[in-house]
Amino acid sequence: MKKEKIKKLIYCFLVSFFITSSALAQKIRIACVGNSITAGAKLNDPPKESYPAQLQRLLGDQYAVFNFGVSGKTVVKANGYAVTSTFKEALLSHPDIVFIKLGTNDSRLPYRLDVPEQFDDDYKSIISAFRQQSPSPRIILLLPVTSYLTDTARQADSVITHLIIPHIQQVAFDEKIELVDLHSITRNKEALFPDQLHPSVEGAAIIAKRLYEAVIQKPAKPFDIFEKIDTAYTVSSFHGYDCADFTFDGRSAKIVKPRIIAKNKPWVWRARFWGHEPQTDIALLDRGFHIVYCDVAELFGNAEAIGIWNRFYDFLKDAGLSKKAVLEGMSRGGVYIYNWAAANPKKVAGIYADAPVLDLRSWPGGKGKGSGSAGDWEIFKRDYGYTTEEQTKDFKNNPLDKIAAIIKGRYPMLHVVGDADKVVPADENTVLFEKKIRAAGGNIQVIHKPGVGHHPHSLSDPQPIVNFILKAVNYN
Repeated sequence: MKKEKIKKLIYCFLVSFFITSSALAQKIRIACVGNSITAGAKLNDPPKESYPAQLQRLLGDQYAVFNFGVSGKTVVKANGYAVTSTFKEALLSHPDIVFIKLGTNDSRLPYRLDVPEQFDDDYKSIISAFRQQSPSPRIILLLPVTSYLTDTARQADSVITHLIIPHIQQVAFDEKIELVDLHSITRNKEALFPDQLHPSVEGAAIIAKRLYEAVIQKPAKPFDIFEKIDTAYTVSSFHGYDCADFTFDGRSAKIVKPRIIAKNKPWVWRARFWGHEPQTDIALLDRGFHIVYCDVAELFGNAEAIGIWNRFYDFLKDAGLSKKAVLEGMSRGGVYIYNWAAANPKKVAGIYADAPVLDLRSWPGGKGKGSGSAGDWEIFKRDYGYTTEEQTKDFKNNPLDKIAAIIKGRYPMLHVVGDADKVVPADENTVLFEKKIRAAGGNIQVIHKPGVGHHPHSLSDPQPIVNFILKAVNYN
């Protein structure tokens, strides 16, 4: 009888094992590779509170999320993650998706001294180990979260920002791998890092939510806009993404393409100051947006500028991008985006304007509170065919003069302004513009930065801007 019972127990165990194994095999398997932040250090209950555990709850039963975090480990092999038994376990899990969150510990001494020589090669060897699996998993590199430590010998954020992140972005560029920026979305959130390094449950939830968005993102069909460029171009890295530099209508032009392209192929059209405060652009590349640029400096939104942009828009639409663009303009870029939008209201999905010039008499004219720019004012006069100062008094090609045309598109607008801006005073530009737009029934919101001048542009945590743009294009 005992033998029969043992046989039954073994049989039940084997049946249960195979059922469990079969059910697990049908799930989408996600490996979270990383250091102590991945492991859930400093949390009361890491198996339930770490970001991999929270990601599992967000994704539900169709996914199996595994936590392969090891405290203290680096990318460089002197203290490397790749020599741990956990790394071998991660490979043996045969994941469909791999999130790699390493690099924070490489910012501390003595490991940061090895970063320039060893970091890229050692990171690529970790990636290669996963790529050699069949089938090869989807691999996503995670930029480190913000560190709030003040001890410069430890994981200092200045080192993470200026040394570690550029190297991770270079690896992503070289290997053509997806990126997710966890650094910008954890800025200005020191309260969520109780020991200045490891996130609390709430901090881990921010990470889990962003990774959830990456997992469930619905990509468009394979598409390479570079194939549509009918002239010579070079490819460089824009914070880890492929950027094509070429000439269009005699003007410098750029297109940055995402690794995974979002459904409907949304895009952001940046006016002027390419690459300045790029955190919003980077966050949108993460989500599958293209970022484009066509230099029309310095034409101050005149008919020639509008004509060049009209042709550039036609090229991008014919190439396959969405029929509506999100326009992004900083400072004098505000004139460019709004003048083009006034001429093409049905081609705009939304507008993000940052400390924008909306009245050229304010800047560069200096006819109000601001000091203006005498040199740029002379360029403005030449662009519009003025030979005397008197003629400029009748100028009516400002965004402030085009409210009726602007609101025809019924698109949302977001402005970010510094209330202490003495270069482009807000009350001569955005404040007056907002009043006119609202009075005309338009849709505008303004984020004010108390005590901030013309610089810095954007927000250190771009999430409010990103959320606005995602909503504008009906992103899902």
